[in-house]
Amino acid sequence: MTPQNMAHRAYAQTAAPTRTPRDTEYEAISKITHRLKAAAARQKSDFGGFVQALHENRRLWSVLASGVADSENALPNELRARIFYLAEFTEQHSSQVLGKKASVDPLLEINMAVLRGLRQMRAT
Repeated sequence: MTPQNMAHRAYAQTAAPTRTPRDTEYEAISKITHRLKAAAARQKSDFGGFVQALHENRRLWSVLASGVADSENALPNELRARIFYLAEFTEQHSSQVLGKKASVDPLLEINMAVLRGLRQMRAT
C-alpha cells in the first residue's frame, strides 16, 4: 500500500451514510420478503424453513401494527388504519397458508406493495 493510499484511508470520511427510519423499514421488509419468497419456492423440500420465514413475516407485521397503534405515531390516521388491517390480514392468512388452505402469494404481494410505497416516499 502506498503512502498516498494510507493517507487517503486515514483521512477519508469514515462515517456511514445517514439512514432514516424509512430506510431501515425498507431494508427489513425487503430482507424478510426475499426470505419468504425463497422459502416458498423450496417449501416442499424444506417446510421448516418455510414456516420460519412465514413466522418472520408475521413478526414483522406484528411490529408494524404495534407501531401504528401507538398514539405518538405521526402517520395519517387512514394510513395507520390500513397498515393495522394489513397486519391482521397477514396474521389470519398466514394461518391459512400453514394449514395449506391458501397461497403465500398475497403475503408477498402485500410486502411488495409496501416496498413500492416506501421507495416512492424515499425518492421524494
